[in-house]
Amino acid sequence: MRVLFPRPESPPTAMLLNTAGGITGGDKFHIAGRAETGTHLTMTTQAAERVYAANSNTVGTVYTQLQVEDIAGIWWLPQETILFDNSALSRRLDVALDGYAEALIVEPLVFGRAASGEVLQNCALNDRVRITRNGVPVYADGIALNSPAQAQLAHPAIADGAGAMATLILAGPRAEAALPQVRARIAQNSGTVAGASLLSDEMLVFRALAADSFVLRQLLLPILDDLTGGRLPICWRL
Repeated sequence: MRVLFPRPESPPTAMLLNTAGGITGGDKFHIAGRAETGTHLTMTTQAAERVYAANSNTVGTVYTQLQVEDIAGIWWLPQETILFDNSALSRRLDVALDGYAEALIVEPLVFGRAASGEVLQNCALNDRVRITRNGVPVYADGIALNSPAQAQLAHPAIADGAGAMATLILAGPRAEAALPQVRARIAQNSGTVAGASLLSDEMLVFRALAADSFVLRQLLLPILDDLTGGRLPICWRL
């Protein structure tokens, strides 16, 4: 893996590039980012991440740790993770916030390659997100997907046949003020099923389901533009 800095800008943007071209069983990635007091860091990926078919009983693992000191911010904005049929992924994101720190997090997931006619049947996904503030847990979420994946995704109480989903979290002092704007964007988009709510005054959580990744992006891009003040990394628009 490489980290690229597309241009000298302040605050800096770190673009992660998986030189292996994707993740497969047995791969292990550990990513860490830290924003010191009074600073800001944006972290993104050059392209969508592909999770390839894995051999039996092998799992690809990705562990990301973000530390945000007081009056600092990290925007964790990776592009889509695409799950291939027969893939196996265990992923964990831990975010440690101090004081008045802010974290903006988005995690889009795509269930199979729709353009190739792929149907996601055999798949193992274990995805966990945990956020603490001053060492106290303030958010925990998890997604588990197992075979037969397509049958699970078709269930009305799970994904209702959606081909892509996204979770977005804004943890910080701006959360409450941002909620009306996020909901207004949802109301303007009829191609997705989405909702946003406050878990606390400083914790906004948004989740969306869409037929495919293109439709999902049509909703995500305006929301991310709003929340980043128009500073969404250029790779998101390519």
